[in-house]
Amino acid sequence: MYLLPLGGANEIGANSYYLNIAGTGLVLDCGMHPQKKGLEALPRFELINDLPVDFVLITHAHQDHLSALPYLVKLHPHIKIITTPQTRALAELTLHNSVSILCEQIKNEEMKVYSHEEIDLLIKTIDYRNYANTFEISGYNHQSIEPIKITFYDAGHILGSASFLIEHSGKTIFYTGDINTDDQTIQTGCSLPKVKSDVLIIESTYGATESGNLLNREKEAERLAASINKIFNNGGSVLIPVFALGKMQEILGTLWHLIVKGKLTQTDIYIGGIGEKINRVYDYNRYVVRRADSEFKLLDLPVKNLYRVNNPDDFFKHPRIVLASSGMVIEGTASYKLAKHWLMRKDSGIFTVGYMERSTPGYILSNAARGDKIKLTLFMEPVEVKCCIKKFRFTAHAKREGLLEIVEKTNPQKVVIVHGDTNAINWLGAAILKKDKTKTVYAAEPGKKIILF
Repeated sequence: MYLLPLGGANEIGANSYYLNIAGTGLVLDCGMHPQKKGLEALPRFELINDLPVDFVLITHAHQDHLSALPYLVKLHPHIKIITTPQTRALAELTLHNSVSILCEQIKNEEMKVYSHEEIDLLIKTIDYRNYANTFEISGYNHQSIEPIKITFYDAGHILGSASFLIEHSGKTIFYTGDINTDDQTIQTGCSLPKVKSDVLIIESTYGATESGNLLNREKEAERLAASINKIFNNGGSVLIPVFALGKMQEILGTLWHLIVKGKLTQTDIYIGGIGEKINRVYDYNRYVVRRADSEFKLLDLPVKNLYRVNNPDDFFKHPRIVLASSGMVIEGTASYKLAKHWLMRKDSGIFTVGYMERSTPGYILSNAARGDKIKLTLFMEPVEVKCCIKKFRFTAHAKREGLLEIVEKTNPQKVVIVHGDTNAINWLGAAILKKDKTKTVYAAEPGKKIILF
């Protein structure tokens, strides 16, 4: 058994890992890098050109774990795709959305953009398995009499997110994907296998973040409400950049609970685009997955469509809240376009609510203050920040303590750290070895093979 990272090993983006078990080739996740364009945004699929590629298992429907799937299928047309039913439903929305974004970004022939018709066909080929139901797989060149057993566990990250327990010949591998040990407003924390894992492949997003900087969810929600109310008292409006999948649903639920409790002034809340369709999928599945409150319905909330507002100045006629994607304020998205208007409004505020990758406009924005002159992109003219900017953390990833708790409960002999920047990976690796020097810890690198057994 060996692991070959194709992307996302030492960064957050283009997550994809090739796992060879007795001649059967599994690809774990298949994402694109949201801050890169063209071929650079893809995992390094050329590394597996001459290797058996039989199955691809997708943890969840975020772009950095899913959106390169059509390109992998073109290279390996007989590959079998397996995920949870909820991720399959969400993939139908997010992959079609990716097509529209890519058509705007890619104007040359180095990378042919797949069509909506191809996405429709691809979705029909996706097989799905429910949580906690073990199934068996074997590739065409499988060299063992024993099949590979796979079990999906709820990762607690977004709707449908899964971690994978992979078993073969008495050996076990647990791949977390994006995982969260704490409850959110809608999602509950992850479930973990009760068996020991020989190998743990674990994300490290918040490894470099002091947990003291992350308040518990209830206190952070109250801090958000107080800050919004202060903007409203000055007659301003609040822009909150969010990911359309996961973060929009969680923040929308948080805002509504604050309004119901009387802690947040009731006002118009604007959302739009694919986020509205994702809300329907969340509601449809509320009784078949673990939820904090199965009776809570996003579609019952009185929200308005931000795309029906033709003039951005209309958002400032009365105090209101706008939830716009993307969460990292990527150039060309709704949050990026609206942020340029908000920056000029001294009575209004831009509140960020999640992780910001350092190379994104969202990171620049979230670390700015009134009076600063900032450039959201390299070729943009410097703009003076006139609005209030505040950072809040409503994380969908495990904190430091949660990551170490996963290591402790799965008790692996070998740990492979992925999905984090250098500081995050280094902190987690050092913390694991400080607790148990007998473990072997790897910092994964794209193209560098790791022999597991």
